[in-house]
Amino acid sequence: MPGIFRFAVGLVSLVCLGLPVRAAPIAELYQAQAIVTGTGEANRAIGFKDCLDKVLVKVSGDQRLTQKTEMLALRDKAADFVQSFRYHDRLEGIPIHDEQGTHDRPHDLTCIYKPAVIDKLLAQLGSRPWLGERPPIAVFMTAEQGSRHFMLTQDEQRGDAMRESFANAAGPLLMRVTFPKAGQLGGLDEKALSGADMARLDKLAKKAEAARALAGSIVWSDKELGWIADWRMADRGKTYRWQARGVSFDEAFRVAVRGAAQILSGHGPP
Repeated sequence: MPGIFRFAVGLVSLVCLGLPVRAAPIAELYQAQAIVTGTGEANRAIGFKDCLDKVLVKVSGDQRLTQKTEMLALRDKAADFVQSFRYHDRLEGIPIHDEQGTHDRPHDLTCIYKPAVIDKLLAQLGSRPWLGERPPIAVFMTAEQGSRHFMLTQDEQRGDAMRESFANAAGPLLMRVTFPKAGQLGGLDEKALSGADMARLDKLAKKAEAARALAGSIVWSDKELGWIADWRMADRGKTYRWQARGVSFDEAFRVAVRGAAQILSGHGPP
């Protein structure tokens, strides 16, 4: 990620803003998607492994599963767990040119699984499905690079690309994020936000039509050649903190959402 803010132009659709808390749809929950090159068997096998990792984390909310040694053997049998799959050509509508064939065009590979199969795998890994409500999350965040800094509110134009990136990070886990308007911050400025109590932020989250607050900051570091991201969230009276260093802001937001999912699903600290 270059050492500059990605200031996008245009409107960004926020994920499910204002919708009530609901449980994840089963059909959508037990499927995963990977990007593969062509539709050949070799690359399909790679996609099956990627989809297996994603569906296990998606269903459970537990991001630590992919680091378990047992996953090595499960990935080797990833095709055995897929009920069905389909492809979508990411260049659909663009004619094949020169000597390019369909074998080297990027495709979305969607894998669909039977719930009983995935639930059994989760049990083997010492985990369980997260079938309950996935509460909408309000993000209270500051961004800083040198002398440039701002709060990532809903109406902050410099945050368009970041809000879109956060939404993209939330989608694969069926999480929903929103952002407070400047007038919904209860008088908090950038400095005050860093020390704000999570109970106070949870109350402010409701004004942003969310159920829970996720607070944090990203700071550009020339030394780390990336962003340093710090996150915190409260659950059942305990505040959890986690961090990522030297990452793109896309990855910083994926770390944020995965950590929130792990906490809210009851799988412990990120």
